[in-house]
Amino acid sequence: MVALIFPGQGSQELGMGRQLAENFPAAKQVFEEVNDALSQDLTAVMWGEDAEALTATANTQPAIMAASIAALRAIESELGAMSSWSNAPAVAAGHSLGEYSAHVAAGSFSLSTAAKLLRIRGNAMQAAVAPGQGAMAAILNLDADKLEAICQASIQGDGCCQIANDNAPGQIVISGDKASVDAAMAAASEAGAKRCVPLAVSAPFHCALMAPAQEEMAQALADAEIAAPNFPVIANFTAQAVSTSDQVIDTLVAQVTGRVRWVECMQAIVGMDQGAAAELGHGKVLTGLNKRIARDMKVLNVADAQGVGAFVEFLNA
Repeated sequence: MVALIFPGQGSQELGMGRQLAENFPAAKQVFEEVNDALSQDLTAVMWGEDAEALTATANTQPAIMAASIAALRAIESELGAMSSWSNAPAVAAGHSLGEYSAHVAAGSFSLSTAAKLLRIRGNAMQAAVAPGQGAMAAILNLDADKLEAICQASIQGDGCCQIANDNAPGQIVISGDKASVDAAMAAASEAGAKRCVPLAVSAPFHCALMAPAQEEMAQALADAEIAAPNFPVIANFTAQAVSTSDQVIDTLVAQVTGRVRWVECMQAIVGMDQGAAAELGHGKVLTGLNKRIARDMKVLNVADAQGVGAFVEFLNA
């Protein structure tokens, strides 16, 4: 069996998904449905020339999800409906916004619902903190427990600094107000971190400063039509499988301010005896991270027709 994993923000690139749409009617239909759901020609942004428009959080989040589900639908069109796969996925997971893509794959909510939720999420996250007030940074080669203590000790005044993403051994991202993150970077360097790299982000995601966005998502998710997933989805916040609609809502709300426990998510998948995974959507960010988490797991990338063909061949082998 093959686990499905879905990328998050940072995987976007102009042109992503276009080749899938040109080669698979089922993939093209995904983009059309997302455009209709948002009352916007999002594909014009995705396949245009304005990189800044694509990196706007409100566009990036539904765009990345659309590219991921387009890849999934292309695979399904080649193999038949997911329920008839002889090697149907036993589990799915997604990094941050990718968790929404995972839930579309698992049938927790529809594609159009996901597009609308991610538009709300993107706008709410962007609005939660004034531009320039927040920051995120990647801290390389420093123990997580030591870094967590540094974050707590670096908080300036009534600010915030916490671990946002535990991405891979030796790669942790922190988030908070700029003064506190700057102080934590300096302290982490003194404590032996190999590098501390400020990230070019529009807001400090996955930290307490996102509380206003969390409240907005709690209401949006409560109003949405959400079902129990057809197969387990590993939640970012708990690194455990969710199996009920209430768990879907609770974990998606919690992840807005909570840590993305990606290392633990992938370890949970490995613990389910998953020997292979498919990263569905543009880029190879998760594939790269997995080389440091579960080196023995084969990861296939499905972002274009060639990737679809390779994945179908792998399943039929």
